[in-house]
Amino acid sequence: MEYYAGLDVSLKEISVCVVDGDGKIIARGTCPADPDGVAGWFRNRDLKPRRIVHECGQLSIWLQRGMVRLGLPATCIDARKAHKALSARLNKSDAADAEGLAQLARTGWFTPVHIRSEEADRLRSLVGARERMIRLRKDLEGHIRGVLKTFGIRMTGIGQGRQRQNFRDQLAAAGETDPVLRAIADGFITAHSKLCQAADDLDRAVKKKAKAHPVACRLMTIPGVGPVNALSFVALVDDPERFNRTSDVGAFLGLTPKRHQSGEVDWSGRVSKCGDGTMRGLLFEAASCLILQVKRFSPLKSWAVRLAGRRGFRKAAVATARKIAVLMLTLWKKDTNYQWTKEATA
Repeated sequence: MEYYAGLDVSLKEISVCVVDGDGKIIARGTCPADPDGVAGWFRNRDLKPRRIVHECGQLSIWLQRGMVRLGLPATCIDARKAHKALSARLNKSDAADAEGLAQLARTGWFTPVHIRSEEADRLRSLVGARERMIRLRKDLEGHIRGVLKTFGIRMTGIGQGRQRQNFRDQLAAAGETDPVLRAIADGFITAHSKLCQAADDLDRAVKKKAKAHPVACRLMTIPGVGPVNALSFVALVDDPERFNRTSDVGAFLGLTPKRHQSGEVDWSGRVSKCGDGTMRGLLFEAASCLILQVKRFSPLKSWAVRLAGRRGFRKAAVATARKIAVLMLTLWKKDTNYQWTKEATA
């Protein structure tokens, strides 16, 4: 007899339900929220399920890797799509959700999700730490600007020289005008200096990692694509063989139009914005840089500039972002660099 299991995962414990091929419940219960706890639960009951499913969530990556290492036939499934089936039940509970997931495992009516490798998650964490540090620095600067405007002090633009020393100089000068502002300035100057130093260190680490990564170096040959774009794309895609066609990466990143068709109604809307929003934003920035800042012409830039002239900048930037994503995946699969060719005009 074949058995199928569903795991409803929470932070402290996991609800487990096992059904047979006819959908009859064989066993149910709870276990600690860790791979060893799940393996022990099945081992104590002498059960060897053919398939175990659990929804993607906070612990799903760690659990999936751990269960696979222990030899369990685990599959992480799309929680958004699984919710459609689980919400059909009248009452919601962890045990009921585990039973519903077990039935999905039995019928195969689910969409598996890709679990990134540990190396991909390391790259993603490095790029994310750099982005977060820069955001913290900007939040601090914005807060100080707002506070000082209350007293009629308007700070001028900030350059990158000496880790934005101009900002701290202006803040120190503002502190000389009032004892309260002096106390604020003393604390914020130190914090701002530390944030700038940390952001610069992470930025150098990202550039160093991109230069040492063979795939990222290849992707950076595309005009407009820098270290952050390249490493983020590598970390997100992880395995280029996931896509049978390189054009599928556009839909994966939410850069293809939505479609609604019913009877005589059939229309295409704006881009779906599915997938990773951060990567989509980075590709849009790369496309904008290609159209507006890159001086050297190439077939890609010529195509983007002509499209911007016909359809406007925003639509051209979105289309170029999608084209860059497809081009990045193509270079990755073919193990080649971007070929610049001479083109006289746009």
